[in-house]
Amino acid sequence: MGKSIFFVINTLQGGGAERVLSTLALDFHRHKVPVTIICLNYAQSAYKLPDDLKVIYLVNRKDQSRIFRLYYAIIIFLKLTYLLYSKKPGCVISFMTTANLWSGLSSMLTKTNFIVSERTTPEHTINKQNSLLKRCSEIIYRHALAVVLPAKGIEDCLRKYKGFEDLTNCKIINNPVGHLGNLSGNRVNERKFILGVGRLSYEKGFDQLIEAFANLNIRGIDLLIAGEGQEYAALEQQIRKLKLNKNVKLIGSKENLQDYYDQAELFVLPSRNEGYPNALIEAMSLGCPCVAMDCEFGPSEIIRHQKNGLLVQDNNIKDLTAAIYKILNNPILKNKLATNARQINTTNSLKNISYQWQKLIFSPEISS
Repeated sequence: MGKSIFFVINTLQGGGAERVLSTLALDFHRHKVPVTIICLNYAQSAYKLPDDLKVIYLVNRKDQSRIFRLYYAIIIFLKLTYLLYSKKPGCVISFMTTANLWSGLSSMLTKTNFIVSERTTPEHTINKQNSLLKRCSEIIYRHALAVVLPAKGIEDCLRKYKGFEDLTNCKIINNPVGHLGNLSGNRVNERKFILGVGRLSYEKGFDQLIEAFANLNIRGIDLLIAGEGQEYAALEQQIRKLKLNKNVKLIGSKENLQDYYDQAELFVLPSRNEGYPNALIEAMSLGCPCVAMDCEFGPSEIIRHQKNGLLVQDNNIKDLTAAIYKILNNPILKNKLATNARQINTTNSLKNISYQWQKLIFSPEISS
């Protein structure tokens, strides 16, 4: 298909959905598929993209008042509709609920093929909408060529809501393992360490990880948490309260995460909810033994308990502590989990996941 593919998302500022979209767009671009990324709002991109991969920003929203939100919404809709009408892309692919709404409406108006993708639990996205927006989502998702979801659990949750229970166009495509960069060989921490990676927000559950680490009471090992977010101050206070200042470090965002995954004793995902956790598959790809809370959604579709990682009951800090202790004190189990974890490089390879997307996009009903 000679026509271009439009990827639509709110921003490329950072996050799991943003990383997957930019990774896919870059892979398509490398394979000479004409690609344009459209960001509804301007923000500094967290991802390095080549100069010849076109990125269009529809607005640079600064004022958050209600009247300006309405103004920006109208501008976004008009600009996106004009782009689809004038450029006539072969297919529009949007990530996340807000982008799905705007791209769906514009695509239906301009008779453009479109695919929508939810990336996390509908409890925090579609189900939080008012009745009008929820009804719009129902109509848009029914008219989409496909509703792509990274985990089967998200599909099952989506179907619980009236209006979505009988969708016939759902498609599961997992997240790809991205290439983080080459290992530097430089030590990132003086002592052995446990690693957590993600946005510092309540749903990521790093407070649970810090509490579990405190319960371990093991000398000579640190806990490093990589990421930024609104919970930084609260986590810092928790660390001081538990007198863990010397052992628990909030290290911010890191461009060399591959070195941290490679050198960590184990990786812990303490999330209260997920979509399909990128940090978990990144850690596994580098052979880092993993422990994950069995939250909704994703971990149970990635980890086979006792085979390539350990799953613990959601929100059970006692079990989380026990699982961490078990890996640290069982070198045979640790080596087994590390070895099997690397198989994620095959199942979730960019080549494999990109092929699934291209097979969907270039199917006869879309290409015609």
